[in-house]
Amino acid sequence: MCSAKGCRAPAVWVLAWNNPKLHTPERRKTWLACDEHREHLSSFLGMRGFLKDVVELTEWERNSATDR
Repeated sequence: MCSAKGCRAPAVWVLAWNNPKLHTPERRKTWLACDEHREHLSSFLGMRGFLKDVVELTEWERNSATDR
């Protein structure tokens, strides 16, 4: 489900981010986004210098499965 406030649309994107004041460089927190909110959430994280990567959810899941 999309992480945008009040949105209940299915997630399509994973926004991987990190707050360098709180997290080690390799740590990745994630927000999920629908097509409609991807740009908004990416901009929010990007303006703060937190955004590290935007990946389709299916690719993220596929990569996560191979990392195990």
